[in-house]
Amino acid sequence: MYDLIIIGGGPAGLTAAVYAIRKRLNVLLISKDLGGKTNFRLALPWIEDYQVIRGLEIVNKFRNELEYLDFARHIEAVDKVEKKGEPFVVTTRSGAALEAKAVILATGTRQVRMDVPGEKEFTMRGLCYSALSYAPLFIDKSVVVIGDEDLALRSAGELATVARNVTMICANDNLLNTPLGYKLQSAGNVHILKNCQIVEVQGDEYARKLILRDKEGKLRTLEADGMFVEKALTPNTSMVKDLVNLDAQGRVIVDNACRTNVPGLFAAGDVTNNYAEQVLIAVGEGAKAALSAYEYLLPNL
Repeated sequence: MYDLIIIGGGPAGLTAAVYAIRKRLNVLLISKDLGGKTNFRLALPWIEDYQVIRGLEIVNKFRNELEYLDFARHIEAVDKVEKKGEPFVVTTRSGAALEAKAVILATGTRQVRMDVPGEKEFTMRGLCYSALSYAPLFIDKSVVVIGDEDLALRSAGELATVARNVTMICANDNLLNTPLGYKLQSAGNVHILKNCQIVEVQGDEYARKLILRDKEGKLRTLEADGMFVEKALTPNTSMVKDLVNLDAQGRVIVDNACRTNVPGLFAAGDVTNNYAEQVLIAVGEGAKAALSAYEYLLPNL
């Protein structure tokens, strides 16, 4: 039996694993990859790498420590986490059942995509998924935001403070009747296109334009320097949905010490209900979760 199993190899999971190893815990990190969202790096024709604060160097430091510790990592997806008496049982995709005294969930989120031609080809090459991370790079640029939920509204609001013009493409206008929605509608550099469907993303080395179909079925072309798909974020919580309390968005509810409602089960990073999906925040939350887990385990070590 392990002292601690960490599920997820992104910024939060990697940080938690390194902290746990330094506390001399018998720890195993289970993930389908190492690095998580830091494996995706935005490329734009007018920026250099040094202009982007990614937290990548910090994450790579932790990843490098784990890559030579074969005993501390297992590259595979997790299907289910259960609590059977005292131990937690973590079942992997291959059917292995691993036991641990404590578990940290750091599985992150996945972006709801458009599923149109060109999206995959231009992802992170002009087509982005996090305005909160990349908005400062679009000063005086033309930007498109795709989506009609709260995430899209906040993204358009942030981009409107720096971009030359922002076009928001939304299927409905329900959220426009909010303080931020009213502000966007009155902003001189924001244009809202309603009832439009994205047909295709086109470009050269980078995404350059969107092909849209309006409610009358007519096609039109919209050119932009950058495009943000902000439809929604889906937390990767299927393995614990019957075990732990989730919020309305399906995120794991944690307190300020990354504890869930289940003793011994902790969560960190984007999969939780904490504020802001940022690499550096996830790194900090991963460290906090590891320290909380260590404190929980300490009486029985």
